[in-house]
Amino acid sequence: MVYIYKKNIGNKAYYYLRASKKKGNKTMVKDIAYLGTSISDVKIALESLPRYSDSIRKAYKTINNFLESNRYLEKARLSKLKKDDFLDKEKFLEVEACKLHFNSIFNKKDQLTKKEILKNFIIEFSFNTTSIEGNTINLNEAKNLLIEGLTPKNKTLREIYDLQNAEKVFLNLLQTREEISHILIQNIHKQLMQNIDSRMGYRTADIKVLRSNFEATPAPFVKTDMGLLLKWYEQNKNKLHPLILASIFHHKFEKIHPFMDGNGRTGRILLNYILLKNKLPPVIIKTKEREEYLKALRIADKDGLTEVCKEHYSKLINFISDQLIKSYWNIFL
Repeated sequence: MVYIYKKNIGNKAYYYLRASKKKGNKTMVKDIAYLGTSISDVKIALESLPRYSDSIRKAYKTINNFLESNRYLEKARLSKLKKDDFLDKEKFLEVEACKLHFNSIFNKKDQLTKKEILKNFIIEFSFNTTSIEGNTINLNEAKNLLIEGLTPKNKTLREIYDLQNAEKVFLNLLQTREEISHILIQNIHKQLMQNIDSRMGYRTADIKVLRSNFEATPAPFVKTDMGLLLKWYEQNKNKLHPLILASIFHHKFEKIHPFMDGNGRTGRILLNYILLKNKLPPVIIKTKEREEYLKALRIADKDGLTEVCKEHYSKLINFISDQLIKSYWNIFL
């Protein structure tokens, strides 16, 4: 594997073309060329390395992602944005770099190209969000189902509807500009649970959330707590950075757990809806990161419904930032 390695010494960055190879249980790395101290130096150096052209061609996507993400990171640094205390400076700038690219490059692509990229994103999102909840359809099967309409073997109808519903809901939300409300939230849940669970609307029975360290809102108070959450959202939507707003809203929604089933899937759709409404790219929380995701949610559980403590939310916000940055440059570039 060939990639660009960035080494920071003091306030200065040094770039190298590095190769890594697995040898038994060890990974061997070797720097095969020094590329300079800026992204423009890197581009010039890469063009003058014909003897490594085959390696560079094979690693084109990795290298291109690195160059483009760093180019927009430099633009974000120059824009003198006001940093939010919930994110460290570099993470904040990386999120803003994604936003800059999303609005100035991706959103200006032709409609067919945008549609194809969004389709790839939605397939990955649908696979991961349902897999986090235990769906056993793998990524290749999900692609065949959502692109070709090929039903995977030995899978339940529930799992199939689960994926199809997630795709349909995400596509629908790309076309709406509705404000977040009780009606919107319940409609999203209803569509996600179609042909899966007939228990619609806010729950009227108590539930126990497995592997959690919090008590979900008692049934008689679900609508009241959802009302408090929506009020909190209205009061903070123009104060907090959109990613921070979306992350905190996501956690508080999950802590209320307003539905009998489908809370995680509904919450991750709402997380993305808030991001998109604020001109940020959507995020995929990977199923392989599930334990880290749940751990971050558990730390935030220490806060009450209307409380926001930086110490308790920092891990979740930084986790979601990382997931957004990774998914953006891998899919939208």
